Amino acid sequence: MKKFRKVLDGLTTSSPGGTIGTPSCGSAAGTPTAAPTPKEIDVQETLISENFQLCKTVRHGFPYQPTALAFDPVQKILAIGSRSGGVRILGRPGVDCYCQHESGAAVLQLQFLINEGALVTACADDTLHLWNLRQRRPAVLHSLKFNRERITFCHLPFQSKWLYVGTERGNTHIVNIESFILSGYVIMWNKAIELSTKTHPGPVVHLSDSPKDEGKLLVGFESGTIVQWDLRAKKADFRIYYDEAIHSVSWHHEGKTFMCSHSDGSLTLWNLRNTSKPFQVTFPHGKIQKDGRKESCKPILKVEYKTSRSSEPFVIFSGGLSYDKAGRRPTLTIMHGKAITVLEMDHPIVEFMVLCETPYNNEVQDPYAVVVLLEKDLIVVDLTQSNFPVFENPYPMDVHESPVTCTAYFADCPPDIIPILYSIGAKHKKTGYSQKEWPVSGGSWTLGSHTYPEIIITGHADGSVKFWDASAFTLQMLYKLKTSKVFEKPKAGEGRAAELVEEDPFAVQMVSWCPQSRIFCVVGISAHIILYRFSKYDANTQIVSLEVRLQCDSEDIITPSENENNPCFAEPGSHSPQPHHQHPLSPGSRTPEGAKDSIPCLKVKDRVVRVPPGYQSELVIQLLWVDGEPPQQITSLDINSAYGLLAFGNLNGLAVVDYLQKTVLLCISTLDLYGATDPYQRLTRSPRRNRQSTSGLTELTDNQQSTDMDRSKSPTSDHVNGHCTSPTSQPCSAGKPRIPMGPEGPRLTRRGPGRPPFRKAQSAACMEISLPVSHTEESRENSFSRSRSSSVSSIDRDTKEAVTTLQFGESYGRKNDVLPGPCLWVGTSLGVVLLIPMSIPIDHEERMEDSVTVGPSGAVQMLKGSVLRFAFLDCSGALIQGPYEVWRDQNAPEDSDRPRRRKLVHFSPSSSQDACGEGHLTVVCSERQAKVFLMPSQSCLFVHNITESSFVLRADVVSVCNSVCLACFCANGHVMMLSLPSLRPLMDVNYLPLTDMRIARTFYFTNGGQALYLSSPTEIQRITYTQEMCDNLQEMLGELFTPIETPEAQNRGFLKGFFGGNTQTFDREELFGEAAAGKASRSLAQHIPGQGGVEGMKVAAGGAVGELARARIALDERGQRLGELEERTALMMTSAETFSKHAHELMLKCKDKKWYQF
Repeated sequence: MKKFRKVLDGLTTSSPGGTIGTPSCGSAAGTPTAAPTPKEIDVQETLISENFQLCKTVRHGFPYQPTALAFDPVQKILAIGSRSGGVRILGRPGVDCYCQHESGAAVLQLQFLINEGALVTACADDTLHLWNLRQRRPAVLHSLKFNRERITFCHLPFQSKWLYVGTERGNTHIVNIESFILSGYVIMWNKAIELSTKTHPGPVVHLSDSPKDEGKLLVGFESGTIVQWDLRAKKADFRIYYDEAIHSVSWHHEGKTFMCSHSDGSLTLWNLRNTSKPFQVTFPHGKIQKDGRKESCKPILKVEYKTSRSSEPFVIFSGGLSYDKAGRRPTLTIMHGKAITVLEMDHPIVEFMVLCETPYNNEVQDPYAVVVLLEKDLIVVDLTQSNFPVFENPYPMDVHESPVTCTAYFADCPPDIIPILYSIGAKHKKTGYSQKEWPVSGGSWTLGSHTYPEIIITGHADGSVKFWDASAFTLQMLYKLKTSKVFEKPKAGEGRAAELVEEDPFAVQMVSWCPQSRIFCVVGISAHIILYRFSKYDANTQIVSLEVRLQCDSEDIITPSENENNPCFAEPGSHSPQPHHQHPLSPGSRTPEGAKDSIPCLKVKDRVVRVPPGYQSELVIQLLWVDGEPPQQITSLDINSAYGLLAFGNLNGLAVVDYLQKTVLLCISTLDLYGATDPYQRLTRSPRRNRQSTSGLTELTDNQQSTDMDRSKSPTSDHVNGHCTSPTSQPCSAGKPRIPMGPEGPRLTRRGPGRPPFRKAQSAACMEISLPVSHTEESRENSFSRSRSSSVSSIDRDTKEAVTTLQFGESYGRKNDVLPGPCLWVGTSLGVVLLIPMSIPIDHEERMEDSVTVGPSGAVQMLKGSVLRFAFLDCSGALIQGPYEVWRDQNAPEDSDRPRRRKLVHFSPSSSQDACGEGHLTVVCSERQAKVFLMPSQSCLFVHNITESSFVLRADVVSVCNSVCLACFCANGHVMMLSLPSLRPLMDVNYLPLTDMRIARTFYFTNGGQALYLSSPTEIQRITYTQEMCDNLQEMLGELFTPIETPEAQNRGFLKGFFGGNTQTFDREELFGEAAAGKASRSLAQHIPGQGGVEGMKVAAGGAVGELARARIALDERGQRLGELEERTALMMTSAETFSKHAHELMLKCKDKKWYQF
């Protein structure tokens, strides 16, 4: 059977070419082949493999699943660790760096080497890592893997090179930061507690040195035991045994008292003069009940005790609310004197940190802000103002405000679009922020030389669309559009349509944007399209709604009297069909099937609404319910402002809308598009029992079993690009055989299945919703373990094919055309390419009054797999841009001297006729294959089988290095670049294994060598695929470390030092060094050299390693010069001694002589 299928594959590949007189285009995978052409195409391709290299550039958004937080008070940079092993380091706007641990283990704790340009990370795999931050791309210098104990807490004193590491067993180890080797000095738990204690104190949860004496280490155990350990004497100064578990400890800066937070919601204050009982016990949120007992409270997870020169001390803690207050949001409490302020947070608090003016723990702290890391947000509270306002966050931390459902990326946009969008969006910004500057202001960043306007668009589950300025590796929100404002708010219980709007009925599936004309289209999950125009003025507008019945089943055969409401081709094979107009159907209108079925999923506002400046809705297109079934989701969309046309398709067929005249020009099933040129011989089949189809981007049905039919199809059309129901899952009704269709033949009789599980499947798949892990993983396996079989082997199972891609452009609709004209290219899920020519009036008045004629030409091409992308090149290999209308503000005041007329810009393929003759090239890319056709002869010039074992998820023709290429991202994680037009492989990198449908849904290539995808539900990862940008990446990124002098410690007064006790310093090297403490056991921890040690010398000459290398060279040169100086000095001394000797001899010789004897 397999051999027979292979034979059919070969026949299918060559048969379409024979149909239209095209040479056979079969080739081996990965090898482009050329076919005989009617004329020579001489294109000088300039791209070579050396132009391409793949690397990550920057990551935007909020760190997904954060776990740890750290701040360098001198450098003023912030670090956030995550559960996946990532570390984000943030400074001033533009300074944003992402690092990833190779192990992928969760980051437990972060410790900056303050003002040293280094960071220590403790991970869940019990490994410590030292990161060098003095280079633009940080690297690990050292790692230390603990083998026998689990790390629970770390503490690094300021200006110390010895790191204290507490473990789960209760022991405290000491690590040399410079060599990353364990010291032989260990504080064992059984030595720390009294011998009479019968229970284990638990893991170490706190370590800190006394502000009064660095030789005293405070060790906190989880059970409630606190020990102050004298590092010199190697014994405990005091031990505290408290009944409640300890979560955190914080010192007063004088070192005489400290505060603890406990699991019962209490705070205890301890004085070192009397450690037998706490000096003070408070329950900040525990009220005394009527029976005299206090309310039980939640644990206080962390407390910070900070003093201030100008006011009372601050006590800041998280948690501690009473259990009785159910449903209360997470809180941060600020106790300042007698005032208690409770700040409610939108998300659970992961960690917080108080920012102080001084890095020294024995000085008055003077806190000025508190950074609060939430599960899904980062906020900074201003402590210098009594109302505690928050700072305005300059980072794009709200990408995930509503789950991202689609993305678009536009490079080299018109330069005026960003300022206009920013000016409109700035009017809607929130107010009430702190007036002070953002306190995380470290690092340095300059605008690089390789900058151009870039815009990223994100669509979200709540129907909102955000425009972001992505220029120069930054991300700043420009403008936010809410598509839900077009519709009435859904009400529960409004018939079948209400089933569709349980949650997120406005979720955005795809967007189409023309930056030149500023026309914007949004496709929603409820089978609707909204067309927006941009205006700088507000306006009162009535939203026009078109309702389209795109469900061409046997029941939809219409009589001539109904033709105006259901326009289809009278002669599907003719070249000049009659235009058909669509009259909107109201939700209550009567149809032969009944009024309740001919309704859209959402109700458009039918009143005049006032719209603010920005994008204003002009037209809403909705698909209707038919015969008790919801409309299939829209799978493809294209809009052309010069033509004034919008085309969209789904599983059932294709529709073309004239948005200038607000009419439907074409509404036809995919099968009817073929006419007499249907490449498939659709055979009759025996009836089968009905089977529900699966919907959405992932299969989320109750029955997860894969049948043979499921395995034979590609998941791309119904899981990735299509966002639609599977084309292979529509069964044939009993007693209604299918017959081939001719130009005058009857319709193909077919009936749709029962209503698919539209709501749950499509919404959950389209949006980033919390799904059961088991279902998600199973659906991934089902989605990506299958591969597409040949068209013939699957066509006898397929009853419907989806329209997967559409493209307007100037082309040749028929082989004998002399001049190009407006055309619509249509690609389907079965690999079929159809060409639809159009006749559009040129004159402005005629265009607004006369009808546009649309009709299939019968031209058919075939590729393997669903068609993904079209592009057009001229005969010299340059990319032909689509025609567009120059933007004009329709709400601007009237000017009698300058009448408002449409100004069109065309890029005709015949513009270079003198150089290379008539015609142009069409690039078509599918899931498996890419082909280049010469128009108008429709002959195949080049073909390349992109992949055999996988399938392409995203394909784009992009401009790079003053040329063009085809960029592909495959489901197996490969990123490929193919030259144009020869389809020669330029790059093939196994970059990113597809582990989540989110990546497939959001991957997007753009011009200039850049691409993006959603690396997590909250983060956008940008990458580059050009060697030039990789080479210039260092200068385009920000510097994390800037040389800053460490502030000097304050001088303590004589009286204060005499009575309060001077802060004692001691030599840690003398205690912890190998000479005094010996070597630690080799089996306890393993030292692993980092890659940053050697590579950092080469890659980051400006980093720490490079500076050390230069320092060594300078020392060598200085030593050499000193040696030369020493030699010269020795020679001078020798000559001086000789001179002295001769002078002494001469003196002795002449001592007894008289003057007259000379």
